[in-house]
Formats: sequence, C-alpha cells, structure tokens
Amino acid sequence: MAAAISACPACTAAPAAEVLARQPPGRARLMLSLPTAHCAACISDVERALAAHPGVASARVNLSRRQVAVEAAPGVAAPDLVAVLARAGYEAHELDPDALRLTETDRRGRDLLMRLGVSGFAMMNIMLLSVAVWSGAEGASRDMFHWISAAIALPTVAFAGQPFFAGALAALRARRLGMDVPVSLGLVLASAMSLYETANHGHQVYFDGAVMLSFFLLTGRYLEYRARAAARSAAEELAALEVPRAHRLTATGEEEVAIAALRPGDRVLVRPGQRLPCDGVVLMGASELDRSLLTGETRPVAAAPGAAVAAGEVNLTGPLTVTVTAAGRDSSLNRMADLVAIAEGARDRYASLADRMARAYAPVVHALSAAAFAGWLWASGGDLRLALNVAVAVLIITCPCALALAVPAVVTAASGRLFRRGLLIKNPTALERLAEIDTVVFDKTGTLTLGAPVPADLAALPAPGRAAALALARASSHPLAQALAAALAEDTVPAPVTGLREIAGQGVEGRLDGTRLRLGRAEWLGLAPGGRSATWLAIGDAPPVEIAFADRLRPGAETAVAALRAQGKRVALLSGDVAPAVAELAARLGIDDWHAGQRPEDKARHLQRLAEGGAKVLMIGDGLNDTAALALAHASISPASALDAARAASDIVLLGQDLAPVAGAVRLAAAARSLIKQNFAISLGYNAIAVPLALAGFATPLAAAVAMSLSSLSVSLNALRLR
Repeated sequence: MAAAISACPACTAAPAAEVLARQPPGRARLMLSLPTAHCAACISDVERALAAHPGVASARVNLSRRQVAVEAAPGVAAPDLVAVLARAGYEAHELDPDALRLTETDRRGRDLLMRLGVSGFAMMNIMLLSVAVWSGAEGASRDMFHWISAAIALPTVAFAGQPFFAGALAALRARRLGMDVPVSLGLVLASAMSLYETANHGHQVYFDGAVMLSFFLLTGRYLEYRARAAARSAAEELAALEVPRAHRLTATGEEEVAIAALRPGDRVLVRPGQRLPCDGVVLMGASELDRSLLTGETRPVAAAPGAAVAAGEVNLTGPLTVTVTAAGRDSSLNRMADLVAIAEGARDRYASLADRMARAYAPVVHALSAAAFAGWLWASGGDLRLALNVAVAVLIITCPCALALAVPAVVTAASGRLFRRGLLIKNPTALERLAEIDTVVFDKTGTLTLGAPVPADLAALPAPGRAAALALARASSHPLAQALAAALAEDTVPAPVTGLREIAGQGVEGRLDGTRLRLGRAEWLGLAPGGRSATWLAIGDAPPVEIAFADRLRPGAETAVAALRAQGKRVALLSGDVAPAVAELAARLGIDDWHAGQRPEDKARHLQRLAEGGAKVLMIGDGLNDTAALALAHASISPASALDAARAASDIVLLGQDLAPVAGAVRLAAAARSLIKQNFAISLGYNAIAVPLALAGFATPLAAAVAMSLSSLSVSLNALRLR
C-alpha cells in the first residue's frame, strides 16, 4: 500500500481528475481540498499520512490546485480522510470529483508552451544557417542554406502560428480586425515571400524573421496565459465543495445516495463532523453548527428541532435528522455559486489597456501596408517583387509584438516583486484595476483576524477550575472546547473527572469527587447569553464562571489599515459576525464604517451600491460568504488560508499571514500601471520612427524583423525596472 509520491511540485501539474479517470473499478474515488498546503514538504506529509490509513491504495497531491486525489477501498469515507489529515496538521474539505474536470484553459496553456518550445528551437537552428549566409555564402551554397531554412521554418510557422491564425479567422468571420490579423498576415507573407525568393535564387530570405516573430508573439501570449492560469472559476469551486453524497433515511433503513437524488421531503442523517448536504429543517436531534465558512459567524449556532439549516454548514456535536427543503441546483450553496458566476461575468467585461489600444492599432497597420504596396507598385512601374518586399517590411515592422508584450512583461515583473513580498498575482488586469481603487472593504473573520478563537483571560480562573475545565474540554469536539483545552494544556494537569459525557448542542458534564461539573452554553446553565463568544464553567452549586474567547488579530492588520488610510483610501468592514464583536474590532483598527450580520448577498449588494456611487472597491476576504463580493469588486485579495472558492474568485492571493504587504501592493500597482503606459509610448514611438523608414523602402523584411525584436526587448527591459 504505497502512495504515489511526487518528486517535485512540477510533477503535480496533471489534473487530479485525470488521475481519477485512470483508476481501476471497484475502488472509491475521493478528492479533498487542501487550503493550507503550500510546499513540497506538504505533498510528502499529506500523501504519507493518507497512505498509512487502512484501505487507501494511493494518494496524489496536486499542489498547484491544493487538492489530493485518493484511490481507496469502497468502505473508506471522505470524513475519515479529513480526520486523518487534521491529525497530521492539514485542513481538508471533501470535493466532488465530477465537478472538477480538465478545463479548456489547461489544455490551451500546454498547447501554447509546446508551440513556444518548437518555435524557439527552430529559431535557434535557422539563425545558425543565416550566419553562414551572412558570412558570404554564395550560389549553390546559399540556395542550399535557404532551402534547409525553408524546410525548418515553413512547418514551424504553420504549427506555431496556429493560435494567431485561428484568432484571425475568428476575427474576420466576426467582421472585425484584432491583433491576430496583422500578425497572421505578417507570418504568411514573410514565409511566402521567402519561399519565392528561395525558388528564384534570391540573395535575401526572411525565414528567420518569420520564426522569430512567432517566438516573440508566443512569448507574450504565454506570459498572458500564465497570469490568467490561476484564475479558475470560483463558481466551479463552489459546486465542487457541495457534499457529493447524503445518507437518506427510508422505511427500510439508511442508504447512501447522490445529492442529485434528494427531493424535498426526504429525510437525511447528518453525523457530527459532517457538512450538511442540503437546505432543510431539523426534524430530530440537537447539535451546534459551524457557519463560519458561509456567514463569517465565529460563534457556533444551536440547532434543534424546527431550526432551518443550509448546505455547507458543519454539524459539530450531535447527530441530526434533517427534512430536505432544497438540494442540488436549488440549494443555497448553488445559489451562491450563481451569484459568483454573474459577478465574474460582469468583471470579465473590463477591457485591459492593451485590448483598447489594439482596437485602434490593427486597422492602421493594414492601411499602411496596403498603401505601401499600392504606392511602390505604382512608383516602380509595376515591380510586384519590390512592392511586396516593402509591404511585408511595413507589416512586420508595425507588427504589434511590443504592444502584445507591454502588459504581460510588466505584470510578470510586478508578480515577481509581489511574490517576494508574499502576494501572488492571478489576473493580468489586476494591477491596472488595483491602481484605480479608492475604497478598501475588509471581511473580519479569517481576514483581519486569524479565525481561531483563543481564551481571552484565563488568569481569573482559579487552579481547581482550570484543572476541571481542561478535563471537560478534552472530552468535547466543540471548537471553543478544543481551543480552551489547547490553551490550558500548556501549564495545567487535568482533574480526574469521571462520568464524562457530551450533551449535543449544550456542553460537557462529569463528576469530580461527587461534585457535578459542567462546561457549555449559558442557556444550559440557566444564564442569559452574552454578546461575545464564551463558554461557562459550573462547579457544583457555585455561580458559573464565564470563559470568554477572542479571535486573534492577523499580523500586520493595524499596519495595513493605517497605511491604506494614509494613502487616502476609504476603509470599511463587512462581517457576518455579531455586532459587538465587529464593533470591538472596528474600534481597535480605527474603522468607522462597519456593518455586522452580513450574509453573502448583503455583501454583494453593498459592493454594488458602492460601485453605482462611483467607488472603485478593493475587497479582501476569505470565506464562502465573500466569494460573490470578491468576484464583484473592482479588485480583490484573499489570504492563502482562504477557502479554495474564495481564492479562485480573487485577483491576488496573500501567501503569508502578515496583512501589511497589501498597502504596498496598492502602491506598486500604481507604479506598474505607469510602466504599462510607458511601454505603450515606447511601442508607438518605435513605430513613429521605423514605419516611415519602411514606407520609404529603407528597411528589408529581415531588418524589419530585427527592429521588431529590438522594440520587444526594450519593452521587456523597461518592465524590469519595476524590480
């Protein structure tokens, strides 16, 4: 029973869905999300932990997607594997493998990289042959080198130029001119002209220029793809997060069914530690629910008969029987996915500076080339060869290679600088949009705070009470109890409590020397609940003692908020948590504009109102309740600890815990946008000098290819100044 151990992160690039597709029948196919996996050591730890679990045949981690695909015996369940990884120190969530498929974007990236490699290899070989010609080869030797170059270049251009040819055909069918049309014309005419010259024993051919043009343009196209590759659909991630199976109760017993088979009125059993598979109403049982991923609430919510529950919530302490009201496409989780998809579509309409420039640039290129051909054909008295040479030179020299590199080059340089500061850029237009923001909206739980409750003040708890509390807390799976046990275990020995039992949805009780001990909810102990997260300890008939909890502030939160305000940005806080907790944090950070009790649709509506008022909003959040707002915002950032769906919806991922680099990213975005504009100026300035020379007949197609390459190099070097 050995796991398939990845040798390096690059070896994990094959999508997990493909791995699952190759698995033999008769085994369970499970997929888990790993939000906290980040390095090669994580791969080894996760795969080793899963391989040691009985029934697991293989486990393979995809680090780029933070997922692990597991092949196991039919009796192995996803919650068992989640528990195994939790013990190994890794957070995990079950995903639906049917919702995760190899996307067209993945195939396109591999295709571009393959064509880029072919064109680069061919370019180097043709340049070696060209050196021989430039060194003085004449007659039959020169013709031989030209024919060898043609044998290499023509298949290369036909293969490597496919992305541009396809784009040009699509543009022409739509009766418009895009960047791909002049590129394709340049490739075809340069190759055809070179073949004509070779067949007629010409002195100059331009095969090297045609292949060089392909290489540089594919480089720009691949840089753009790499910037977009991480921005996978958040709607797909949300759909995959839905529990794929449910335990339906029937007259004959319990059966495991797919979510799609559930119908309103069905009864499902949800055990402790499982996520709810549907929207519904609790029919039997009492427990507490963790809604932090959905609503941002830090306090678990009591669930009793008659309580409404939603898909995606986590059942904490007791089994629940739930009557289904909505499942599958009708569940609240899928409605949230629809919100995200709509928001993503709205943001996709944002056109980059390069796109806007291309709309005006492409028609000018064709007009100049056509004018050059007609003018020289007339001026030369019908010399078709000369007119074609000049027209091709004009087309190549005006080719938008530098323009195509203007944005990707800067984005790549900025991405490297921000990565070293702990920020990962995912979207090619993110820097442009980030430079425009004037309002910053933060989520609370998991964003400004770490989302991990800790006891606020244990000093007031006497030693006997600490020992009793530790014994009781260790017997509970409740998040507050686990946090209390972790804090007390550092310097406390648990009391010898007997008769320990957990009462679902209430707390834990036991006896110490005949005295009853209880640790749990205020209502269970006959008290009114307070406005903050707390548990209560009762020893015999003594008044219960409150043990309050606070969420730890994320490192750099105060620095980030202060720096953003110093830049003149408006700062707001939207949270699904209760008002007292939100007010306390807002006061500590100096945020005057805060809103509590915000559900996902509330956050999305709030950002929509800000946008309608003319604000350019940067949203920073981490939970499922933030995904629609992240997708809707003008720009967005999520921490690496965020749920996969939140990271997918965001433009930038914060890799570390420190929030301080966010303010620096906003400043860097402004500098990057300035460099992008400079690159456009360089590209246009180059054309202003080179085009008249080409029109006057002073530039051959080869010289035009060299000049085009130099303009691309100057754009790339200017982008490196950002470092």
